[in-house]
Amino acid sequence: MRKLIAAVGIGGVLAALAVVPSGLAGQPVTQTLNPPAPPDYSCSSNGGGTICRAANLDVPYGPSDNDIWCGTGPTGFDTFDQGFVSELKTRWYDANGNLTKRRIQQSWDSYWSNPLSGKTVPYTQHNVQTDVLAVPGDLTSSTETITGENIYRDGSGTGKPVFFATGRQVFNFDQSELISSTPHNGFIDAFFYGDPHAFDQVCAALS
Repeated sequence: MRKLIAAVGIGGVLAALAVVPSGLAGQPVTQTLNPPAPPDYSCSSNGGGTICRAANLDVPYGPSDNDIWCGTGPTGFDTFDQGFVSELKTRWYDANGNLTKRRIQQSWDSYWSNPLSGKTVPYTQHNVQTDVLAVPGDLTSSTETITGENIYRDGSGTGKPVFFATGRQVFNFDQSELISSTPHNGFIDAFFYGDPHAFDQVCAALS
């Protein structure tokens, strides 16, 4: 569910992303970072602490199982996600080497599919995920804010929007608690508010 809120179907993509390191100005890092930056990040001292960046651009993924089913019985079908994803990632550490904030800018050019009918629903997504740590170095103290838009369109040629996930959502550190959500996000409707019809239009376009 955590991945679905921000972007459905990304699954294990992050582990396989191609790395495009970012050159950084500044002094080499000599302090121990808490928590350490993942290996795809490049880090440098910026005077008052450390900044780390990574870029993963136009990386293909999928098809991966969304675990979102449409219909029941013999006419029911599972949905799958594939396409391209790009990420620009930044981490900020204080003078003691403790993480204070991290940001991920994400962009998808992808589609959902029904392997039984061969139909697809293309979507674009652009969002920014920002985690601010109340206690530096302690990820469980962070508040996560996601802003942006995720729009799915009928793939039959009309281009009619069939699903939206837009606006601003605020969560606790692991997205198990929704703090606020505006103005409309179909994933929030489905997984936090239990709306059984949240994906009806997507399913109709894929059936």
